[in-house]
Amino acid sequence: MANKNIWLFNHYAITPNLPGGTRHFDFGKELVRRGYKVTIFASSFHYSLLRETKEYEKEKFIIEDYEGVRFVWLKTFSYSGNDWRRVVNMLSYAIRAYEVAQKINTEKPDIIIGSSVHLFAVFTAYLLSKKYKTPFIMEVRDLWPQTLMDMGVSKWHPFVILLGILEKFLYKRADKIIVLLPRANEYIEKLGISPEKIVWIPNGVDFERFQFKNGGSLRDETYTSDEFIVTYTGAIGKANNLDVAVEAAKILQKDYPNIKFLFVGDGPEKGRLLEIVKKEKINNLEFKAPLPKDRIVEIIQKADVLFLALKDSPLYKYGISLNKLFDYLASGKPIIFSSNSINNPVDEAKAGITVPPDNPQALADAIIKLYKMSPEERRAMGLNGRKYVEKYHSIPVLVDKLEKIFEEVGVMKKG
Repeated sequence: MANKNIWLFNHYAITPNLPGGTRHFDFGKELVRRGYKVTIFASSFHYSLLRETKEYEKEKFIIEDYEGVRFVWLKTFSYSGNDWRRVVNMLSYAIRAYEVAQKINTEKPDIIIGSSVHLFAVFTAYLLSKKYKTPFIMEVRDLWPQTLMDMGVSKWHPFVILLGILEKFLYKRADKIIVLLPRANEYIEKLGISPEKIVWIPNGVDFERFQFKNGGSLRDETYTSDEFIVTYTGAIGKANNLDVAVEAAKILQKDYPNIKFLFVGDGPEKGRLLEIVKKEKINNLEFKAPLPKDRIVEIIQKADVLFLALKDSPLYKYGISLNKLFDYLASGKPIIFSSNSINNPVDEAKAGITVPPDNPQALADAIIKLYKMSPEERRAMGLNGRKYVEKYHSIPVLVDKLEKIFEEVGVMKKG
């Protein structure tokens, strides 16, 4: 299948010089190494920064080569919150991607992948696969509309009904379905989809990004050597449940002044959390602006413990596959994971401590436990995590699985 031309539609795909997950860039770079041509169609309006990241002139798209992966950046409708404007942003991506894909001077695709950050992007991929008579692979990142219903939206809401119809339509027409969540197949099979169509390919890690170096560090500039740093990196939204860490910081600040918290990122909840920190006079917690993916490693390297929290929600009954969690595991640092998700890579890897969700005292107790451990014990935990992701979640391992899908759908179309 080498030298084949892959088109990938992911509204929120990014390059490592921007904050966020780089799954498709990482996959694309590895595929290019193996002789494929990869084009990713993405919006240049950043989903987390909520701003345009490119400068356009007459055209509404920009073509950029980034380490051999071809990005087609699309100018889409801007928005600032989770309201109707975000839906228009999704629709504008789907329409523009369909138009631009036919307009750019490129080779005919051999395989088309649509990624369901939202289903409209996948529908565009399906339409183009019909036009070019190519295999169509659907990647399911979030289960729509199930995710909305788990968040409390009525199953009779018109938008939920629309997504339910579109979801089944796309599942039935996909040649293969890639799922990121380990038990998403259970949900999809209930809709009458053959289990043979479904393949689990979770998120992973590009270990080239985790070659640690000595030298200039955040710790040298900001923290003293006897301080114990608990770090979170990523989006600051409701789903990230950082209130529990703010409360844990408040619990610890009097008796454990050497324990410091660092949040690196941005999002709709950041302003509210800053107000809480100010009002409650929590002086052991610092916020920093988001950093590009290729610089986040510098921050992670200087932490003593990494922290991640999820709310107690039915959202996670089909499992999780969080980019930042695999980055954390690759860092070689111990992790505190606040969650009751159906799968738990931290426990599987023996790479840290898991505490119940929404429980600040349990989180504070876990931090104290790690603080009192010897550096050697913490290092052993971190090493467990790194070995785990090297074995199961390195990009080459995951792309091996992706290539098998390419081979299978290629044979299917020929047959």
